[in-house]
Amino acid sequence: MNKPTMKAAICTKYGPPEVLQIEMVEKPVPKDNEILIKIIASAVNSGDVRVRGLVVEGFMKIVMRLVLGFSKPRKPILGTVFSGIVEQVGKNVSNFKIADEVYGITGFKFGTYAEYIAVVDKSVTVKKPFNATFEEAAAICFGGQTAYYFLEKAKISEKENLKILVYGATGAVGTAAIQIAKYHNAEVTAVCSKHGKELVRELGVDKTVLYDKEDYTKIPEKFDIIFDAVGKITKKQCGHLLNNGGIFKSVEGFEMASDEIRQLVFLRELFEKGKYKATIDKIYSIDNIADAHRYVDTGRKKGNVVLRIAE
Repeated sequence: MNKPTMKAAICTKYGPPEVLQIEMVEKPVPKDNEILIKIIASAVNSGDVRVRGLVVEGFMKIVMRLVLGFSKPRKPILGTVFSGIVEQVGKNVSNFKIADEVYGITGFKFGTYAEYIAVVDKSVTVKKPFNATFEEAAAICFGGQTAYYFLEKAKISEKENLKILVYGATGAVGTAAIQIAKYHNAEVTAVCSKHGKELVRELGVDKTVLYDKEDYTKIPEKFDIIFDAVGKITKKQCGHLLNNGGIFKSVEGFEMASDEIRQLVFLRELFEKGKYKATIDKIYSIDNIADAHRYVDTGRKKGNVVLRIAE
């Protein structure tokens, strides 16, 4: 008897976007404590292209191979965020029911570049914002979760009248950081190129520094939090811009943003209140996964690149 299959993008080895191939693979069967989700949308982010191309330096390349797989990913279906519809529930599942519209993050379990995924019912999966499309729901996961994690580590919710500088303000993490900071009534200065000026203004920043026109390290302001949302600067370069007790955070380094249910609940509440927008640059079909990765590789994306799995 033939087992049911599904379409998935398989990472055949580490390398350029062309290593991603569309194949038919076995459709997952949920266990008693799992839900089966029909994935409607995913997203391609900077972390995905880094894994696909094994884009890390020196010793970290060895670490990545040990964690992910030596010559190719042990988990060949990449992708870490999804939105979709619950199609089946295990007999021990109580948090979800069939037809629930959900969104979630899989982290290093990957698996979202596929038509279906089975996840434990207590995984980082929650009902999506009721007023979000599936594309919007997929878009707010990665950047929103990462920005929330680092800004909470910088104690944004514990202080008032903060001044925050966001470097790399137009990416998935940067656009999320702006919106979360504004929700906390912070004064936000965005560092971006002239091409991103309009976008960050739409998101409500107070000041903009265009790095292709001026040196952000020479501005006179001081900040309570400097958040490097793209992993391109160091505290040594910008520490003089921090107030006494100021905090520098960067997505680059050994501190990894942990995935938690409360992060997605927070983002859902903000979106439903109209205080958070999904910033989507382009939408690609899963059949054009290589093109999506190729575009993210350019480093020019604004916000999120969404992958449409089901029509």
